[in-house]
Amino acid sequence: MVRQAMIPRNLKPFPYICGNRMLSGYKPKRSIKDSYKILELEEGCSLDDIRNSYRNLAKKYHPDSGSATADSEAFMKVEEAYRVVLSDVATKKKSNENNEDEEDPFKSKAPQHRHYLSFEGVGFGTPSQREKQYMQFRVDRATEQVLEYRKQRLENQYAVTDLMKAKDVRQSKKVKITQAVERLVEDLIQESMAKGDFDNLSGKGKPLQKFSDCPHIDPMTHNLNRILIDNGYQPEWILMQKEIRETIERLRKSIAASRCKLGGPMTPYRQKQWNGVCEQFIEDIRKLNKRVDNFNLVVPILSRQMVHFSADKEIVRAQKTYEALMESREASNSDTKENEEENVKKFGWKSSLFKWLNL
Repeated sequence: MVRQAMIPRNLKPFPYICGNRMLSGYKPKRSIKDSYKILELEEGCSLDDIRNSYRNLAKKYHPDSGSATADSEAFMKVEEAYRVVLSDVATKKKSNENNEDEEDPFKSKAPQHRHYLSFEGVGFGTPSQREKQYMQFRVDRATEQVLEYRKQRLENQYAVTDLMKAKDVRQSKKVKITQAVERLVEDLIQESMAKGDFDNLSGKGKPLQKFSDCPHIDPMTHNLNRILIDNGYQPEWILMQKEIRETIERLRKSIAASRCKLGGPMTPYRQKQWNGVCEQFIEDIRKLNKRVDNFNLVVPILSRQMVHFSADKEIVRAQKTYEALMESREASNSDTKENEEENVKKFGWKSSLFKWLNL
């Protein structure tokens, strides 16, 4: 029977051979070798080769194909050969499967390729057997990893312990050397005192002069700085820092005094004067910030660096200072008036009597 899927779409089945009644009980008359020759194939070819060859020959010999080589007898031979070849291929395939089933069951079979996609390629046999083997393999691997981790941890602990021991040995040696030097110096001092080498020292028997008022300053550093200052030497960054601080204090006092001088509420003329004072103050702050930049470039200690001054904040600060000053004045004036009123209430008749006597 010719399958509809094997015939090209533009070809119709041949009426003489496509009926089920005509093909039922049909027995091929040709041998297998002749069938392969008719299909222009060799034994052992694949199913795709057989189907492609049959399709090409059907297009060539089918009566309804419309080709010049159309021949119904030749097409019947091709169809018969196609069925014979297909049955031969099916028979060989079935026999191969039976032979594989009859093999020795105790012989280890090579695992299929899909088995390697799971269980990490561990084990052999059926999937259930391989799964059990894989679970045991995972247990063994986890045990080995735990033992390796414990081993590395113990090695690290021993390494740290060895380093601490070596550090303690070095520290003990350093302490011993320091103590030995101190004992040697003390012995030399006592020996010199016994010889009388310190009898002619100036200030003998007097208390030691303090090096500095701050007990946290190293005496040697304090003496060196005092010697440098006494001889007229001061680092540049110290002088610049002192100059910057003096300048900002002077500018703050100046703008606060200007604001107090103008008073309030300000008239348009005084507001113009205040704007001019603020502009000059902003210019002075800009110049001072340049000095701050130069100071930050030469200062040797990072924590000693200074930040820029904000002119707007300083102006607001002067305004708040003026308002606080005016509030304190108003409070003091109100207290004075209250005291005067109380005095008038207490001594009102006496003051009127004095006025009458004067008159």
